[in-house]
Amino acid sequence: MFIIAGLGNPTREYAATRHNIGFDVITGISDRYNIPLQTRKHKAICGSGVIEGQKVILAQPQTYMNLSGESIRELVDFYKISVEDELIIIYDDISLDVGQLRIRKKGSAGGHNGIKNIIQHLGTQEFCRIRVGVGNKPEGWDLADYVLGRFKGEEQELIRDAISDAVDACKVIMTENVDAAMNQFNKKKV
Repeated sequence: MFIIAGLGNPTREYAATRHNIGFDVITGISDRYNIPLQTRKHKAICGSGVIEGQKVILAQPQTYMNLSGESIRELVDFYKISVEDELIIIYDDISLDVGQLRIRKKGSAGGHNGIKNIIQHLGTQEFCRIRVGVGNKPEGWDLADYVLGRFKGEEQELIRDAISDAVDACKVIMTENVDAAMNQFNKKKV
């Protein structure tokens, strides 16, 4: 079994913002594999289903980004999964170009408060993560204003492609392994 969690902030005002790209990828998985997101439990909106023969729980934590670890800890404890082998966290990254993916087996929070909170609650940095590039903030912009803003013009097509790629990457991680997904999706987009 896998738990795939996308990070974001609840409520309509944050929908489709750069910071909510994790939620958007979970919605993409839900749509592609017909896994309804309709259950509220473990401080998240969840859906359960099967992808390529593998049982999955999809989750969009509703704790607000900086407290995401509360929900992830509850999910991990309830489903008794291996954090190293059966957890995938999807989130935004301002250090990557818009639409670029970066998959890792483990690592630091890299300044991302949602990941910092998950590491704190799980007591480990060893879990799979898919970072989706949302671009670096323009000079003179406030970081919060930038990540809570929406994608503009040509960025929208790039981000649609990135969401589709992230959905594909989850499938590769589950059916093959993280290394295969890294080899396929960590390439620089031209």
